[in-house]
Amino acid sequence: MTVKFLSTEWAEAVKTQLNANEEFRSASASQRATIQQIITSGEGDTHYWIEIAEGTIDMGVGDVEGPDATITQSYETAVKLAKSELSVVSAFMTGKVKVGGNMGLLMSLQGALSQLPAAMQAVDTDY
Repeated sequence: MTVKFLSTEWAEAVKTQLNANEEFRSASASQRATIQQIITSGEGDTHYWIEIAEGTIDMGVGDVEGPDATITQSYETAVKLAKSELSVVSAFMTGKVKVGGNMGLLMSLQGALSQLPAAMQAVDTDY
């Protein structure tokens, strides 16, 4: 089944992929973080959140209270990151991804967050 990018169904499918991924579970085993994502576009912003807690992830569309970090990027950048057409490091270094909040926490989650693109690519997504 094809799901729309950044929809509730997409978030649920990506969450299912990550929670089944042993590398993600291992890399996030002793971690806790709440991340707000803001995807900007000419049609308005889309918000979704990620909560990582001791080897599991929860995701949803909307806002989360008191995030540890907020990541902002354009819709075009989000698509390229999801398809692995752009690396997170390149996107950050060129200003296509902006981070607010606890950057150190995000760096400590690099192993877990590096599993996101593969999980996103495993989901049949309509961009």
